[in-house]
Amino acid sequence: MKLATFTTNGITRLGALVNEQMIDLNYGYTLLLSDQGVTSPYALADAIVPSDMNRFLEKGDEALKAAEEVIALVADGEKEGPNGEKIVYTEKEVTLQAPVPKAGKLVCVGLNYLDHCEETGMDVPKSPVIFSKYSNAIIGPDEEILLPVNSSEIDYEAEFAFVIGKKAKKVSKEEAMDYVAGYTIINDVSARDIQLGDGQWVRGKSPDTFAPMGPVLVTKDEIEDPHKLDIKLTLNGEILQDSNTKNLIFDIPYILSYLSQSMTFEPGDVIATGTPPGVGMSRTPQVWLKPGDEVIVEVEKVGKLRNTVAADK
Repeated sequence: MKLATFTTNGITRLGALVNEQMIDLNYGYTLLLSDQGVTSPYALADAIVPSDMNRFLEKGDEALKAAEEVIALVADGEKEGPNGEKIVYTEKEVTLQAPVPKAGKLVCVGLNYLDHCEETGMDVPKSPVIFSKYSNAIIGPDEEILLPVNSSEIDYEAEFAFVIGKKAKKVSKEEAMDYVAGYTIINDVSARDIQLGDGQWVRGKSPDTFAPMGPVLVTKDEIEDPHKLDIKLTLNGEILQDSNTKNLIFDIPYILSYLSQSMTFEPGDVIATGTPPGVGMSRTPQVWLKPGDEVIVEVEKVGKLRNTVAADK
């Protein structure tokens, strides 16, 4: 299932992208309950299939099963809620947001591709290199990456990310995948002059708009092996990063187990797994983002995350 956060008429809702149509899962489930004769379908639908991603993920398998029922209902031709609410939209009728726009934690792994370590001249880490980005940095597909006034060396980083589906604390590697809800894409935009000048990474990684995310959250049942996915980034049509998640140094079970020994993860937390080689900092000549650029990150079976670049005013 391709879960999405979308906006229509100024209202943000939760949907599933099916055959180029966006299905409003909450209103769809309200219709299903109404057809079953439930006396308070709106209240019960809000409890089982909430209209925002974090609350939906908290409901776990119950919400996913209900979402599948909604998709089946719509396939039979039902398209309006009990009070005439629109349930099915074309893609052009909605604006995609970051699938998890209110991620409680956005944790990132640095130097997690062997050839990326080599291109940066850094040693292969013996344990995951961890840093954080904050919610102010999260934007959705087709939104603008804004270049801050205090940096002139803004880099791109294609990243495959996974989303937590249930509370995780002291998780073993063997059980780690049970806590993963699904997958999305992150562009770990980085102000290299700030990052390297500070001697630590947080300020250079967390300016506003520096965590484009999307286009959707693909549930884990859709992807048999997340460690065999092509990942690439194009800048103005030129491929600058091109690799596969099989080249990760630390895989998803290792990362989640490692982190969960010291911090508790909640549904809707996002963990980005690192970037492959080809970043702008390591090129000759170096490549920095500039106003007017178009950046597209693509991960096999997840989709394409497109953003443009503009100066912050």
